[in-house]
Amino acid sequence: MSLIKQLWIAIALVMSLAFGGSLVVSTLSARHYLTQQLTVKNLDNATSLALSLSQLDKDPVEVELQIAAQFDAGHYRLIRLVDPSGQVIAERVNNGPAGGAPEWFIRLVPIAPQAGVAQVQDGWNRFGTLTLESHSRYVYESLWSGMLMLLAWFVAGGALTGLAGTLLIKHITRPLGRVVEQAEAIGGRRFVTTEEPNTAEFRSVVRAMNLLSERVRGMLAEESQRIEQLRRQHQHDELTGLLTRNQFLNQLDTALARDDEQAGGVLAIARLGDLERLNRQLGRPQADRLLQDVALCFDAAVGEHEGWESGRLNGTDFALLACGAQDAGAICRDLRARLDALLDGTAVEPAPRLPMGAAAFTQGEARTHLLARVDGALASAEQTGERALCLADADHEAPRHADLADWRRTLLHALDTHGVQLGEYPVIGSGGELLHHEAPMRLHLDGGWQGAGYFMPWAARLGLLARLDIAVLHAALRKIGETGRALGINVSADSLRDAAFRSELFASLQAHPAQAGHLWIEVPEYGVLRHQAEFRALCLALKPLGCRVGIEHAGRQFSRIGDLHDLGLDYLKVDTSMVRGIDTDTGNQNVLRGLCVVAHAIGLTVIGEGVSNEAEARTLIGLGVDGLTGPGIRGA
Repeated sequence: MSLIKQLWIAIALVMSLAFGGSLVVSTLSARHYLTQQLTVKNLDNATSLALSLSQLDKDPVEVELQIAAQFDAGHYRLIRLVDPSGQVIAERVNNGPAGGAPEWFIRLVPIAPQAGVAQVQDGWNRFGTLTLESHSRYVYESLWSGMLMLLAWFVAGGALTGLAGTLLIKHITRPLGRVVEQAEAIGGRRFVTTEEPNTAEFRSVVRAMNLLSERVRGMLAEESQRIEQLRRQHQHDELTGLLTRNQFLNQLDTALARDDEQAGGVLAIARLGDLERLNRQLGRPQADRLLQDVALCFDAAVGEHEGWESGRLNGTDFALLACGAQDAGAICRDLRARLDALLDGTAVEPAPRLPMGAAAFTQGEARTHLLARVDGALASAEQTGERALCLADADHEAPRHADLADWRRTLLHALDTHGVQLGEYPVIGSGGELLHHEAPMRLHLDGGWQGAGYFMPWAARLGLLARLDIAVLHAALRKIGETGRALGINVSADSLRDAAFRSELFASLQAHPAQAGHLWIEVPEYGVLRHQAEFRALCLALKPLGCRVGIEHAGRQFSRIGDLHDLGLDYLKVDTSMVRGIDTDTGNQNVLRGLCVVAHAIGLTVIGEGVSNEAEARTLIGLGVDGLTGPGIRGA
């Protein structure tokens, strides 16, 4: 039997079962509902008519006329009035057929509503008993038409499904193309599954490849969850769920060294005073609950902001790191309002003290200097009031372009006049060989070539990131053509979702196929996970061109790394916050070791960012990391 015949038989069986089940359920439900409605209608109409008759003089002619008028005005099978002795005073009967419904349907679905019965009074005496029954022909007509409509829908749906299935079967009876596509996908480390064809020659092959893909998926999911659990156990405070002190400071160091659109930002620290008193007054469980609520306020302030972090520095100090933020006052006032609302609801006197200090920072500021400024602001807040907020004075040079319009003119002038300049920082393999050079952009601004951290936050606000990324792409292709060296460039999250940028990117790479094979393109982790559809399209489009595609600054979403198994990625750069001090941090060592296992299973090269010394480099290589970059790495 052909697949098409099997399909039609299956559709007929399924639609028949579905129609039968739907018919039984809908008909029984409708019959029950309509029976109830007829019963209520009978009772209401009988009561109304009996009341009208009770108010009339009991002249037989008037009574007969009233009953006849009611009978003719409605759809009734019977209206009968009998006296107390059982004699019929007046009666109207309609035993006509039940409309368009066939007799077999009427017998199959009997409807027997209760008749409406009411008493007719003659003054204080009972004049008679009124019995009223509505005709059921319209109920049967409604049920019958509903069944016919249901049948028509199922027949039409079955026919359309069958036609669509026929076309589909004709398409998939040529399974060789699908088998080849799946084999190529697995060869490209994209572990996809396809439907097993009925063609015996290919069924076993597809089944084996599907089994491989499913096993890899299951392994990746389990390992990713295990890594994420290890990461949270090591990097997050057990009570509050915020980052631990060490990990928060690692994130702070990374933020101070950022050279992208999130360079600079705000650091705020709040201190919960009198913790010992709170433990005595509230008890340890309630005091812990208060700490958790404070942590929730910090988490709420972080929200969906990319690059923002919250941490618990010690028992009483909570910190907020807002990378890329500019308005320290607005951020701190929002957090202050959340904390005040929490403290106002605590049942303890005097209310807990929770002063806050904050400072804005710029790229390159020393961590110790920034913490000293924030500590000074916090000390001032403690002296000012129980819930005071103090902002440290900015001691860095004010921006030379204070408004967006000036920044736009300056950036566009720099692009048009000087273009972009690319730096070169080596990325070496575990054996010391050169993998490629990172090529961060520089612009000629304010009398010199400035790093990306100087202007990228402003370019992001102005929506110029895609234009800058295109300029970097063209500069990288020219440089590759001149030197033949592999270069790595960054694509911002904003550019990733820009359709015009993606079109220009593909066109430029197609026009320079030789250079495209030496280009490494990387997207930040948060951009990949926020715009997965666009990143998937980017990967699938760039792979045939010979480009290597990777993710940079990976570290916050290890549990989702396994979800990328079908993209055919080439490499993964682990964030500096995970690499810093790795030689002495056994917790992060366990996390990275597990990450390398998962990444290698799907063919990813793992590269550590921000390596600052030989000890970190040796430890990373021992954990299975394949490449290194950072201030402590020299070119091969």
